Amino acid sequence: MKNNDKQDRLIEAFKSLLKEETFGSQGEIVSALQSQGFDNINQSKVSRMLNRFGAVRTRNAKSEMVYCLPAELGVPATSSPLKNLVSDIDYNDALVVIRTSPGAAQLIARLLDSLSKADGILGTIAGDDTIFITPTNTKEIQRTVLTVKSLFDMR
Repeated sequence: MKNNDKQDRLIEAFKSLLKEETFGSQGEIVSALQSQGFDNINQSKVSRMLNRFGAVRTRNAKSEMVYCLPAELGVPATSSPLKNLVSDIDYNDALVVIRTSPGAAQLIARLLDSLSKADGILGTIAGDDTIFITPTNTKEIQRTVLTVKSLFDMR
């Protein structure tokens, strides 16, 4: 088997595992991949793959810290556990600030960055538990805030 085929199989297995199961550590991911026949996998390779695909550790519905692939997310529905990660949304004349659960800011920011500029978001900067949103138009910042609040079912 060619090297590219092996790499493609590894990536597919990696993504599939993160979609279907919950992993709290990189070691658990390594073990799961090894059990699928990927003998040359180790923690550093898993770490690089998590980084490459933008995976983050976040709290699931059971309050466990697990790895999640944000690329698999759509716009959250009112029943989505993502709305539970947002604790506060505030703003001034120039900036919107979102407070999240620890470790969730990058996941939420990635989702917000996937929206169009027509939704009022020029870009985001995320730390561990705080997101700064630059609106496309500061004169319409209240509309941007309403759009963001509606995503997370906050009024």
